[in-house]
Amino acid sequence: MANSNLSNAKTAKNDEFYTQYADIQKEVNAYMEFNPDVFRGKTILLPCDDPEWSNFTKFFAQNFENFGLKKLISTSFAQESKNYKSDWQPTLFETENPLFNADKTAVCGKIFTLTRDTNENGKVDIDDLEWQYLEGTGDFRSAEVTALRDEADIIITNPPFSLFREFVAWITEADKQFLIIGNMNAITYKEIFPLIKENKLWLGVNDVRWFYQGDTSSELYEAAHSRWFTNLDHGRRHEPLELMTMADNLKFSRHKEIKGKTEYQHYDNYDAIEVPYTDAIPSDYEGTMGVPISFLDKYCPEQFEIIWQASGNTRASAPKSALDKLHYQPHPDDRGGCTIVKGARTYGRILIRKIQ
Repeated sequence: MANSNLSNAKTAKNDEFYTQYADIQKEVNAYMEFNPDVFRGKTILLPCDDPEWSNFTKFFAQNFENFGLKKLISTSFAQESKNYKSDWQPTLFETENPLFNADKTAVCGKIFTLTRDTNENGKVDIDDLEWQYLEGTGDFRSAEVTALRDEADIIITNPPFSLFREFVAWITEADKQFLIIGNMNAITYKEIFPLIKENKLWLGVNDVRWFYQGDTSSELYEAAHSRWFTNLDHGRRHEPLELMTMADNLKFSRHKEIKGKTEYQHYDNYDAIEVPYTDAIPSDYEGTMGVPISFLDKYCPEQFEIIWQASGNTRASAPKSALDKLHYQPHPDDRGGCTIVKGARTYGRILIRKIQ
């Protein structure tokens, strides 16, 4: 299914998309490989979830003992409060439970918790989940769920597409660790980019190609440009890029925009050179460079300093200190601060400098 489904969903505030188990497993394994104790003794909150079929809940419940978790909390959003409407019916899991309440099932969220071996079979897993209705809808912004946020050590979820900025603010105001999914374009948001620049948020290890809509038996929707965003450390972000010198790039680069040229192009409106490909970053250049947004997938904070971005309304969102460092000069064609080469606007750029 074309990615237009996700774009349309964002416009319509239809946030009912769910993550594949394999995508969660692949990403989480990367953090476990870097630090086997990353989740040990921690309380994990999975908000914006539907615990009865959520792969996040299944994955962390099944790995509760393996990860050494202290507590798992998963919450759902009330059906009647969702923008996405369907022929919804409560599951047998709910209706056959003594806790079932016909008056609450559609208007209240639910909370699932896992802390102990409730069925006394010698292990703690998904069969030991305990649940009850929330007092409210389960909206992450509610006082009820915010209190769970404050209790948790790590927040992991695929948050609502239409509320990504607000969700990140909700996490960061409590100074929590997190692992969440968002669109790659979020790195250009004025609310998100400063966190990247300050190394308070970075890209995860993998992309996310497909989502479910509804339960996991539904069809898959293509999730182009979706990525994990996190402040959990992983090994790849500390791997420096292996690069050629400027002279070698000009002589041997596989990119026609660079190979055979006498120099890299300089921007009209920034004191920086244009580097249109991450693998064409010159290893020996000491000045400022404009690199593709995809550079962040290879960004090593020990190798490069991020100065600012040249995409979106740079003049409105950039601090004066960054613009002064970049010697920014407004240009009649720059549309808010994008990079200009010989009068032509480039794609969005991240402005970086090699750490000396």
